[in-house]
Amino acid sequence: MTSINRSGAEFLVKETKGLSEANGPKSLMPTSLRSAEGNLNVCWAIQDWSRWRQSAHDIKEYVLANLDTLLEQFVTKLEAKGVTVLWASDAAEANNLILGLARKYNVKTAVKGKSMVSEEIGLNHFLEQHGIKTLETDLGEYIVQLAGQRPTHIVTPALHLSASEIGQLFTDKLGERYTAVHEELTAIARKKLRQEFIHADLGFSGVNFGIAETGTLALIENEGNIGLSTSSPKVHIALMGLEKIIPRLDDLPLFLNMLPRMGTGQKLTSYVHLFNGAAPGREMYLILVDNGRINALKNQEFREILQCIRCGLCMNNCPVYRHVGGWAYGWVYPGPLGSVLVPQLLGIKTAWKLPFACSLCGACSSICPVKIDLAHLIVRLRKKAVQAKTPAGNWIETLTWKNYAFWMQTGFRFRFLMRFVKFGIRTAPFLPWHPDKLGAWTCGRTLPKPPKEGSFRQWWAANRR
Repeated sequence: MTSINRSGAEFLVKETKGLSEANGPKSLMPTSLRSAEGNLNVCWAIQDWSRWRQSAHDIKEYVLANLDTLLEQFVTKLEAKGVTVLWASDAAEANNLILGLARKYNVKTAVKGKSMVSEEIGLNHFLEQHGIKTLETDLGEYIVQLAGQRPTHIVTPALHLSASEIGQLFTDKLGERYTAVHEELTAIARKKLRQEFIHADLGFSGVNFGIAETGTLALIENEGNIGLSTSSPKVHIALMGLEKIIPRLDDLPLFLNMLPRMGTGQKLTSYVHLFNGAAPGREMYLILVDNGRINALKNQEFREILQCIRCGLCMNNCPVYRHVGGWAYGWVYPGPLGSVLVPQLLGIKTAWKLPFACSLCGACSSICPVKIDLAHLIVRLRKKAVQAKTPAGNWIETLTWKNYAFWMQTGFRFRFLMRFVKFGIRTAPFLPWHPDKLGAWTCGRTLPKPPKEGSFRQWWAANRR
């Protein structure tokens, strides 16, 4: 795993230069399509689904408008229950706080339930550099950790791997007999992880929702690994982004119903954990991580992205994500979510490419459970990227789009231009240089052949009935 923090500009640039077919993940089209269809079928079966979405949006909007007050209430309640709350302004501070706690308790091994914040701060890599073995226990995260890869999806990290590939991985890394049967693969992982839970000195978890009214941490899962990671070791450290607050306990059932439906297509997850302090004889810590969130909150134009509940449905419905996979986005958060959130956390000059990894089809906005208008946020970020004098705003790009705007302003100009485009495509194979050799733009695609029946307008006039 690569250590990543807010200053990880070099990593992001290196990772987003392009993934070749040889080393990049294969298209996720079939799997993500099935996931999206399953999610939406479960949601649309609810008569009041649109009202649920609006309620969730209103709650999260209220949270962002009152985050300081809610965080203060939340921390006060937690500390009254004996939980130690620590604040981290960035990835480096969060990692150093955790290292200090690990040394305090003489930690040699740690187990970790699923946590996007831990991925964000590069926790595993950091602790391993300091001699502390940290093992992922979520099945998907465990698989990609064994493979030496990064997750390709925030909900289903090993989405890009088939059962046969995982079976071969378990044979190579764990010395197990090869199998591609799902139940047998799960049994192998369970057998290997069970001993790790028993002997671990420290357990990590993320937080799905922090309830300000009661000082409660709510975590949901399907595998039982979070329960074991937080109860077997004597020390539990929970990592939470500042925006994961909800105001009241009465708000929780709405999100417990929505998140599984959008994330995995379930009506409810198998396990719901509510933490109200450490068990007797154990220690519990909560680390609240900023890492760019306060700057995002101050930005009225883009703060809406902090309403995200990390369901991952925008990715499943995104045609770009389906074809290129999560690694192409270069950081922890891929898809439409990453295209908006990463520029807020890392800065537009570092992550300027991401808003352009979008077809602007609007599918993400139409299905977001908290009604984040992702498509329009992406358009605004493109403008910011140009204004920030990133490579997106170079003179060639500017001239190209001004030229494009001129020809698109009237129907006559458009039709006139299209005649030249068709002529150019038809004659291109006979030129001494070929358009299929135009660098990065055509190295992975071929120019389409113009239809013989003429333009779409002509086809529509003849066939619209």
